[in-house]
Parts: sequence; C-alpha cells; structure tokens
Amino acid sequence: MSREPDPDVRSRILDAALALLGEAGTARLTQTAVAREAGVRQSHLTYYFPTRAELLKATAVHSIEAMLSTLGARAADGELTLDMLTRIADTMVGDKRRPRILLGLITTSEEDRAIKGFLRDFVARVRAGLAMIAQQLGHDVAADRVALCHTLIVGAAVLNVARDDAASRRESADMVRFAVETLLLDGQGND
Repeated sequence: MSREPDPDVRSRILDAALALLGEAGTARLTQTAVAREAGVRQSHLTYYFPTRAELLKATAVHSIEAMLSTLGARAADGELTLDMLTRIADTMVGDKRRPRILLGLITTSEEDRAIKGFLRDFVARVRAGLAMIAQQLGHDVAADRVALCHTLIVGAAVLNVARDDAASRRESADMVRFAVETLLLDGQGND
C-alpha cells in the first residue's frame, strides 16, 4: 500500500529550502542540508524531490505561488493599492531567496536542458499572474508591458543580490516602483 504525500511535510521542505537560500544561496541548497533544516529524514526529502533540480523547481513555484495568491486575494477583495503593491514587490526584490532560486535554475539548466522548458512555463505563469493582478486593479495591460515590467523587476532583484549594498536596495526599490506604476498600471496609481 503506497502512502499519500503529506502536504505539510512537502511545505516544510520547501520552506526550509527557502530559508537556506536566504542564508547562503544555492551553494548550501543540498538535500542533506534541506532535510536537516526541515526536520525530516533525507529519504523523505528525496521521496518528494528526487533531485536538486526538482527541489529548485518546486521551491520556485512554492515561493511565487504564495506571493501571487496573496496579491491576487488582496486585489480581489479591493484591499490592494499601488503603494501596497509596490511595497510588496519591493520586499520581494530585496529578498535574496527568489533571485537565488532563479539563478540556481538557470545554472542547472545548462546541465539539464529540460529545465529550460520549466523556466519558459514558469516565466509565463508569473507574467499571467502579474497581468491578472493588474486586471483586478482595473488595468488591462498589454503582454509586452507585462513582460517589460517583469523583466525590470527580475533584473533589479538579480542586480541587488550581485551588488548587495544600500545603494542597490534604493535603486531596486525605485525600479520596482517605476515598473509597477508605469508599465503595469499605466502611470495611474490607485491609492
């Protein structure tokens, strides 16, 4: 009799992977370290995520889905304002975990070409989420503007990780506000 996967264990593993990414980047993201951080046996981790690439992919989806669902729920309830959206996006850009996941996946995709397909689908999912949030805020944004907004936010996040100083944080915050206000919301705040 096979047992059903435990969503709590899976979530603990993904949260542990995010924590390790925040502390030290992809270098510390080993199955052994993640299992220890999650408080599970390594065999449990490999049951859910047989390879490091699978763990990285699932961590990326877990992280972005949580962010997009929070933003989507707030937008649907009428609680999301431009200022709040910008603050949340800026917090995400300043959080080194997400760009580290992306950089880890990009690096891994050079060895495992199947990850390229995952990355294409992942980018499409994130952009669809951004478009949905803009639409919930009353803005029907063209796909090229969503793509440019996403590209600016990702670029700001990656450069912030690379430079890692107060100036890069300020610059990334300015880029996020510009991207959200100008590209996603057509220069029309909703505060």
